[in-house]
Amino acid sequence: MMRKTILVWLLSCAAVFGAFAQKIGPGYIIGFYNLENLFDTYHDEGKNDYQFLPDGSNNWTEVKYEKKLHNMATVIRTMAEDNGRFHTILGVSEIENRHVLEDLVSQPEIAPANFQIVHYDGPDRRGVDVALLYRPDQFTVLESRSIPFTFDSEIPFAYTKEEQEQFRTRDILMVRGMIEDEMYAFFVCHLPSRLGGKGNDLRSRGGEIIYQTSMELMRLYPGIKIAAMGDMNDNPTDDSMAIYLHGRETLDEVGPEDFFSPFLSMLKAGYGSLAYRGEWNIYDLILVNEAMAKGTSGKYRLQPLVKQRKKVFYGRIFQKDFMTQQDGPYKGTPFRTFSNGAFVGGYSDHYPTYILIGKK
Repeated sequence: MMRKTILVWLLSCAAVFGAFAQKIGPGYIIGFYNLENLFDTYHDEGKNDYQFLPDGSNNWTEVKYEKKLHNMATVIRTMAEDNGRFHTILGVSEIENRHVLEDLVSQPEIAPANFQIVHYDGPDRRGVDVALLYRPDQFTVLESRSIPFTFDSEIPFAYTKEEQEQFRTRDILMVRGMIEDEMYAFFVCHLPSRLGGKGNDLRSRGGEIIYQTSMELMRLYPGIKIAAMGDMNDNPTDDSMAIYLHGRETLDEVGPEDFFSPFLSMLKAGYGSLAYRGEWNIYDLILVNEAMAKGTSGKYRLQPLVKQRKKVFYGRIFQKDFMTQQDGPYKGTPFRTFSNGAFVGGYSDHYPTYILIGKK
């Protein structure tokens, strides 16, 4: 039955994608999506995943898990329909393990993309990791590593030395490879939480780790194009992104040791990828280095995606009605999986974001 369903989807792909192919220009799509607690129904040794078990507080059954997989695949497929093609690169966060990713990429809605997986088990106590999905016909992996969070920095931390030794958070994933004849590095991260109004110093350190590793890659591989993506738990105007990752608002401001922050101007224009207490934020960020932002003649570079009121934006926050709460106190915000502790069968509490690189 599964093979028949996939075949039907494959046969419809040409017609569907042909209808949408002109909506954005040619090139490669690079995006990020927080999948909001994509857990399987089994306990992972050493991880605090008990609420996502059939007898846990979320009553996380196979039926709910399958619904969650279908929902995530539906969003990814709908982006492909809008763009005329699947993402080349899709960073994801809040996934429990490789198993849930294997289940996700085999969903009939997105199986034709043949997404491959780069994932490492990380030290997060709750068990959530980040990962990279990629199309092997468009991106060739040369190396990958999981970069641990460390406190080796001049940043003044609120944590004591003892607390630092006990601290556990998600590693930062780095994947280096080739798109055609150009070298790229992609960082995928989920920086420390804002819970309790804390962690500004920790997120700043996360931005610093990405920046320092990026500078090392640029020295090793002159001309390499770099994109840092993730749930930063910060807006592009916050210290972690604006100071420690050197995120700049306009292309004119971007120098050889800076990053272009395309969602910064979008935040100022009122866009958001998640809402909290009635306020829109963009935590789901993608920043790119100068080589990727500006490129050179005949090479890939960032392309505009959104035009509004004579303004041009280089990122897109992907939102459809079915992904949005249609009634109640959270009307107009992302339709999430759980609301006030109850399973409501939604998608994610974050909208996905993406950029396009092309040769225009």
